[in-house]
Amino acid sequence: MSRLRACLLALFVCVAASGILAPGAAAERNGLALTPPMGWNDWYSNYCGVSAGLVEQTAQTMVSNGMKAAGYQYVNIDDCWMAPARDGAGNLVADPTRFPGGIKAVADYVHSLGLKLGIYEDAGTTTCAGLPGSYGHEAQDAATFAAWGVDYLKYDRCKIPYTDFPGQSEQQVQQTLYTRMSSALLATGRPIVFSMCNPTDNPWTYGGAIANLWRTTIDFQNNFGSLLMNFEGTVDLFHWARPGAWNDPDLLQIGNGGTTPIEDATEFSLWAEMATPLIASTNLSALSAAQLAVYENQDVIAVDQDPLGQQGVPVSRAHGLWVLTKRLAGGDRSVLLFNSTDTAARIDTTATAVGLPPRHSYRLQDLWSATVTESGGAVSAFVPAHGVAMYRIKPLARGHQRGLSPETVLALKAGTTQLQLGQSTTVWESFTDHGSTPVTGLKLSFHVRPSWHAKRLGPARIATLAGGHRFTVAYRVTAPKTGPPVALWQLGGAASYNPPGLKPTPPTPTPPAKTPPAKTRGRQKPQPPPVPQLTAAVTLGERVFAPVSPPLQTANTTGSAASFGASPAGLAVSARGVGVTVYNGSSTDSYAALYEPQAAGVASTARVTVTSDPAGGFAGGAGLIERNAMTAPAGSPAAVALYVNWNATIVMAWNAAGGSDIDSRFAVPGVVVHAPVTLQLVRSGSTYTGYYSTNGGATWAPVDTVTVAAAASAGPQDVGVFHASGFPTWTTTATFTGLFVG
Repeated sequence: MSRLRACLLALFVCVAASGILAPGAAAERNGLALTPPMGWNDWYSNYCGVSAGLVEQTAQTMVSNGMKAAGYQYVNIDDCWMAPARDGAGNLVADPTRFPGGIKAVADYVHSLGLKLGIYEDAGTTTCAGLPGSYGHEAQDAATFAAWGVDYLKYDRCKIPYTDFPGQSEQQVQQTLYTRMSSALLATGRPIVFSMCNPTDNPWTYGGAIANLWRTTIDFQNNFGSLLMNFEGTVDLFHWARPGAWNDPDLLQIGNGGTTPIEDATEFSLWAEMATPLIASTNLSALSAAQLAVYENQDVIAVDQDPLGQQGVPVSRAHGLWVLTKRLAGGDRSVLLFNSTDTAARIDTTATAVGLPPRHSYRLQDLWSATVTESGGAVSAFVPAHGVAMYRIKPLARGHQRGLSPETVLALKAGTTQLQLGQSTTVWESFTDHGSTPVTGLKLSFHVRPSWHAKRLGPARIATLAGGHRFTVAYRVTAPKTGPPVALWQLGGAASYNPPGLKPTPPTPTPPAKTPPAKTRGRQKPQPPPVPQLTAAVTLGERVFAPVSPPLQTANTTGSAASFGASPAGLAVSARGVGVTVYNGSSTDSYAALYEPQAAGVASTARVTVTSDPAGGFAGGAGLIERNAMTAPAGSPAAVALYVNWNATIVMAWNAAGGSDIDSRFAVPGVVVHAPVTLQLVRSGSTYTGYYSTNGGATWAPVDTVTVAAAASAGPQDVGVFHASGFPTWTTTATFTGLFVG
């Protein structure tokens, strides 16, 4: 037995004994990716625009901007790198225009910088872009990749000929073809990381024996809803992850503009806590300083790259407030508090709940602020909407907490985070000392915008707050009486207190009125400078909707809560929902709507301007909809919808077959629109014509003219605006102006 094989066997025995290995699973045989791979992939920033120059320039950037030093190794080429046909000997050939020197020359250059090269192929007859696949050429292609110096293979499954495998399930066929390539790569003798890109057939159930990582979800769409869906599709698969075999929720898109700075940190933290690959797919040379700082956060990277190789495990997830814990080498725990909701919230857990042994106190290292504090056992944070708090926690021996400041949490909580104009609610502001030493001189304050009103309902100061205790102040808050259909207002809380260890100053006694002032000689004795105060500040988002009144009514077919606003300034619909169209052969009817009952006659026109549409799912969007009865989709056939969809194109969808759902769709090709966009739907019996305008109706462009099934176009119809976020677990808000029905 070689030294390498002996080392790998020892590692396998150790991992299996620790309980990390999934029952009945075997370790991948190549001994690679013992921590999740880190690197770059061109797809989401360039798609089919990859070239030798891009790859080499990116490799240079990874060296110069510090990513290589931070642990990023792989420079990966995705689809579209090859020529449209194999050569006379059946070998793959690089596109001669974009890779004039071939792939080996690029690999040599990348290797000269101390980095590694990855490439893409498909298990089917062609790649997703229609270029030659590896089906029937697995051994030949693996040998080619090895000869070129490839270090990583991403292997897709777009065009698999399932008819060649009669009687076998999709999973069986894919497992067969992935095993062929795995064996072929091993046979080359070159160490090549094997990445399976096949999320539709539960690859985690068999991937650990043949691959180093496997996709768990569909493509990441670069918005928070997609981020949340890919996280939720991966977080419960922790039993299958281990050194050399990892769950993969897709490439990181920090830098591509679809998420906020808070969401960037969330994305990176969740991927690290789940021990997934950290592979950026963006233009690295265009990263801002803040985005690069996210990619190079060494404390978070250390959690992802921890040699124990365990994926974080969910402890709780109630109401969209997540607690994850990950056991680290040396006995520490990485604890992540994730707020997936649309408003800031306090998330609480304890050291023992996340798996740490009972101790007198614990050291908490905040992995994003770099602060280190001490807690008696509570772990909590006031986490912004879509944000995270991430800690590395270790137990402390008694007395070892000295010199550490106590962990403190300032938080706001409202009786309701959504109001109508003029309504009131109670907001509680709390300050908690989780440490073992007291906080002194504590003062809380609260502020609202001028059009709001807030009344404090109790004292806001306390001289001493003992460790493990909380101080709370309540306020009665009233929203403005007038406003737009929907607005997000920020309510602010602040705290100031003395530095740790400073005792409260006793009040100075007031001298008797007739006591003469003391005589002074010469210069006055200098007074000590005031003690600097520690401060904290937080905000809570409060959404205010204008009330809906007749003739408008509301409808919600999503199965989740939806909100509506209607004022002279326009309309707003806040909802989840998959959509109102057909996608990949599956129809959906999940949306929320503001509508006028039976207002669309057999000869009518409906018009509205979509002023914002944050939908992110494939079938999400916002626009006009007509149907026989808006609130009863199961028994009322849908007629037609005209809307701006998730990728900023104009879509018309209609009911051609007469069932309850919309079953046909048409998207205007080659047109990308940006709000505001005006939509117009003209009905003549069962014929509907759609138009759109990007200049407020000065000029119109046709979308399509369609004929709707008779059952879906009988008599007058409900008509109005609708919105669906495109995701069942993500609420977004669309706004509209100028609804006209005539």
